[in-house]
Amino acid sequence: MSVTVAMFKDSLAHIEERLHALNLDIDIWTIDNDGNFCITGTTVPPEEVSVDYVWLSQHLNPAGARETVFDALLRTKSVNTLQTFNAGLDDPFYKQIADKGVRICNSSAQGVAIAEYVLGQVMGVLQPIQEQRRMQTERQWSITRFREISKTHWLIIGFGPIGQEVAKRVKAFGASVSVIRRNPKASNEINRAGTSADLPNFLPDADVIVIACPLNAETRCLVDAEFFGHAADGAILVNVARGPIVDDVALIGALDAGRISTAILDVFNTEPLPTNDPLWVHPKVRMTPHTSFAGDGVQDRWDELFLDNLPRYVNGEELLNVFNPADLN
Repeated sequence: MSVTVAMFKDSLAHIEERLHALNLDIDIWTIDNDGNFCITGTTVPPEEVSVDYVWLSQHLNPAGARETVFDALLRTKSVNTLQTFNAGLDDPFYKQIADKGVRICNSSAQGVAIAEYVLGQVMGVLQPIQEQRRMQTERQWSITRFREISKTHWLIIGFGPIGQEVAKRVKAFGASVSVIRRNPKASNEINRAGTSADLPNFLPDADVIVIACPLNAETRCLVDAEFFGHAADGAILVNVARGPIVDDVALIGALDAGRISTAILDVFNTEPLPTNDPLWVHPKVRMTPHTSFAGDGVQDRWDELFLDNLPRYVNGEELLNVFNPADLN
């Protein structure tokens, strides 16, 4: 029996030629902007649909179809496996559909881009680039000292695809790396690993703290006044995970006290960030509008993950990036 595969109509237009080249025994269905399924030319409401494999691609967002398609999938009779372009699954939709027994594969495609964002932003703090530009404009000839990454210690909180890609890159610079993760297992990319219980012992050593963990009950407001109380004076904080992991009031207090020298923020408690939020104008904050994933290789990696995972599903093989539903709690 053929495997049924469903996706948003714009997703199929994007991937169709490469998908057919796989020569799989599949029936391809599409979902339209109204949340209905198109099956062999017939429009079918989601309540009448059972589907084996669903691919959620980023094409939902520019089409404004995200919420409509999410709602349609929740109304289906059943979905066996859902592959999504999202890395973080804190949208309530994922908890709701996991509760229906759907297996979810999330995305690792953003890891490389976000890791390069982290490196670029931190280097912009350690290297006096703006001062060098000013000196060039004013025709000044003088040495500008800078801090080497090789002399720094990094603490990465969360060691999924993003944390792993960050560790790989900073280790290549010669930095030392500690990791906080659920399983305190070390690897070749890190010097030391622990769990959240080890934070008070790990934080005082960290020159750069990278938040790359999922948002759940355990990590919400993890980065609070107590957290900053353990941090070394002058540490750099980078948040590329989710805004609610950081207590903004505590962060501003730590910045004002000099406990944190710079906060590099790509995610926020409210997005878009309100124009009157003090983070916009704080002199020690460098912020971007949730754009750290926007590298020019992400689209290709999104596609490749789907084109790799779907044959695995059809052939009954182990899937990539299967998400543990317990992490959604």
